[in-house]
Amino acid sequence: MTDDDRPPSEQPTGDDRRVSGDGVSSDDRRVSGDGVSSDDRRVSGDRASANEVGGNEERLDGADPETVRAALADGDPLPGTAGFAGLLDGVLVRDVLGRRPVYVDQSEPSRWAFDPTAVAEPALLPAGHRLPLGADPETAERVWSLPAPEAADPSAALETVERAVREQVLSGVAPTSEALSDTELASEALSDAELASEALSGTEPTAEPATPTPPSDATAESVAVAFSGGVDSAVVAAGLPDAPLYVAGFEGCHDVAAARDAAAAMGRAADLTVVEITHADLRRVVPLVVDATGRSNPMDVSIAVPLFCVAERAAADGYDHLAVGQGADELFGGYAKLVDPDDDDRVAADTVRGARREVVLSLPDQLPRDVATLRAAGVEPVTPLLHDDVVAAALRLPGSLLATETERKIALRRAADGLVPDTVRTADKKAVQYGTYVSRELDRLARRAGFKRRMDDHVGRYVTALAAGDDDPSPEDW
Repeated sequence: MTDDDRPPSEQPTGDDRRVSGDGVSSDDRRVSGDGVSSDDRRVSGDRASANEVGGNEERLDGADPETVRAALADGDPLPGTAGFAGLLDGVLVRDVLGRRPVYVDQSEPSRWAFDPTAVAEPALLPAGHRLPLGADPETAERVWSLPAPEAADPSAALETVERAVREQVLSGVAPTSEALSDTELASEALSDAELASEALSGTEPTAEPATPTPPSDATAESVAVAFSGGVDSAVVAAGLPDAPLYVAGFEGCHDVAAARDAAAAMGRAADLTVVEITHADLRRVVPLVVDATGRSNPMDVSIAVPLFCVAERAAADGYDHLAVGQGADELFGGYAKLVDPDDDDRVAADTVRGARREVVLSLPDQLPRDVATLRAAGVEPVTPLLHDDVVAAALRLPGSLLATETERKIALRRAADGLVPDTVRTADKKAVQYGTYVSRELDRLARRAGFKRRMDDHVGRYVTALAAGDDDPSPEDW
């Protein structure tokens, strides 16, 4: 989810479609998040069902019942989905990476929901666990663990990653008629590479590529793309050539500039909408994401705010799904701390692959924040780079294809060759909280309100005050 681990103190302080707060497109106006009120947000049917409290009725988010039953029976942690959670045969389940959250009401365990705000005392079911409905959440049982395969031969590993990434990106959304022909052509073009990859990896070759699992009811016409200009979002956008692209950030920020450059390089400058974040937006959106996610620490909030702003604008424009590049940094080695883990106290492992596993195992904690944020803004997530096939392929990458002193996300960048222009494929990008300036400007607002840096957790205290509805907070009160 992030491409740069540096703190904000180390950060340096084309023609796209800009939309004004009144919704009128022009070349000279940008959208302000304030232009879309909370009451005007379009809420999808998936969001409405996510907000309901579940009872004894079986309901799964993200996968069909038979796939999950088979995975429970044979212990398969990666059964070919993009994540799932819900109630099946009287048991609550959540996939091995926690890509879809499900919550149990600790005060009344027979009550559960996909949305933490729908129950009184939400307890997140741990990833890879099962829990009989009504049982104490503390008694949840692990049924799936993340595989830890040996590194494959670099050539075979790279080809397997290319196959998985391209299949999911090019076919991971149920296509409409025009998109179908593009997808079929792309799949046919890959068939020879797929057969070679399977032969090298020792698996049985198949005559046809695997069929991806479409995310809920997403179609090519219902999906927008969160587009920050990095390789992750560019690869996702390549699979949705007719989808609109959205980027959010403060004026002059790195993400907006990178998105403009990348969209222009991809011939899609006209598809890009810039959502300009202002201080007023921070004051408005921070309480919304704190309420939706239940998290008020500055890091989570600074990541969630730009995601919310992009999703909110896409929902207002009539899209009910947002395709995102989540998972790419964790799976493919996008963090700086993976380059020399033996000399980096941010990870316990002393190898690149070991450090990569640590960050992959952080996904079950991160992803509920992102899912809750997107749903609160009125859209459902589409995450092709978190599909089981991509996860399985990435887990077999050797360290030399993850991160080195000169390059990170090496395998993903090579898999993107031919999908996106080289200038986009090889570009570096900052972490979203820094690249959008949200972290910096949240700190600025806190200090202006009197929450000085010498104070303990000054930004966190300011966020808590905003979330509590204090429009003019004073540090003496918080």
